[in-house]
Amino acid sequence: MPQLSILTAFLNEESNLPVLRERVSTALTLAGVDYEIVLIDDHSTDGSAEIAKEWAREDLRVQYIRLSRNYGSHAAYSAGLAKCRGDSAILLAADLQDPPEMIPELLQCWRAGNDVVWATRSAREGESWYTKLFARVYYWMMRRFALPDMPRKGADFLLLDRKVIDAYKAIPEKNTSFLAMILWMGFRQTTIEYTKLARNAGSSKWTLSKRIKLLIDSIVSFSYVPIRFMSLFGSLMAVAGFCYGLVVVVGRLTGWVAAGTGFAALMTVLLVGQGAILLMLGVLGEYLWRTFDEARGRPRYIIEEFIGSGNNSPDSQSQKVQS
Repeated sequence: MPQLSILTAFLNEESNLPVLRERVSTALTLAGVDYEIVLIDDHSTDGSAEIAKEWAREDLRVQYIRLSRNYGSHAAYSAGLAKCRGDSAILLAADLQDPPEMIPELLQCWRAGNDVVWATRSAREGESWYTKLFARVYYWMMRRFALPDMPRKGADFLLLDRKVIDAYKAIPEKNTSFLAMILWMGFRQTTIEYTKLARNAGSSKWTLSKRIKLLIDSIVSFSYVPIRFMSLFGSLMAVAGFCYGLVVVVGRLTGWVAAGTGFAALMTVLLVGQGAILLMLGVLGEYLWRTFDEARGRPRYIIEEFIGSGNNSPDSQSQKVQS
């Protein structure tokens, strides 16, 4: 019987983990599948670690991975994919916004021959207006400038076939969107819709700074539009400067531009031009920094602690995803 891996990355979810355990266990029992559960602790500071460890000690089908610091959910899921052994894997949030009861439906689509099954949001419950606005802007920009097939309302609840997992593990890139990478990779993909629920308990760890970083990482990793925009804007600035200079010369020769006038206009052009230059340097810096970071070869994450059974033994070395 094919084995299913359930991957759950979490950060300070002590109130949600016991409920998650009960609901996931029930859903998997009803699905009638052989399974394992991989719990990835993104360096929690509350009681989440002890709850997850107890779960792993009591159930041999459960693995517990603790990262050495907070690397972010995308790196945490990369760690889970490196450890899981299933023929397919489902990424499931610990906050229970993604209902575990949808596991059978995801499996049904996978058995139909799909390599990636996205659960896309038809609605979002319990989200603030600015969270929905940022999500709408992010997915619009990704569809417009990077990945046209990106779901309009987003998706972070999905199933991956083993061939997709192995292909992802062969990609060492760090500063990118994990979900966008899966979409970019291709394979046979399909979608199902669901309502993203409000959090069961606690507050979201998805801060504004993390959202902005994800937006920048996603655009820089999957789009050349910023670089093309710089070239186009630079050309337009050069043409505008040439035309302005030509107008001033003609005006002085014909007498309709008096000597000593135009200081305000000149300062405006200088300030706008300098601001544009600094903006372009910032965009170049984003690309260069990511190139430098990839060249250093540092791992996506480091595992601090591992509890599990079977073929996956704890690694004392830095975990860098490899083929």
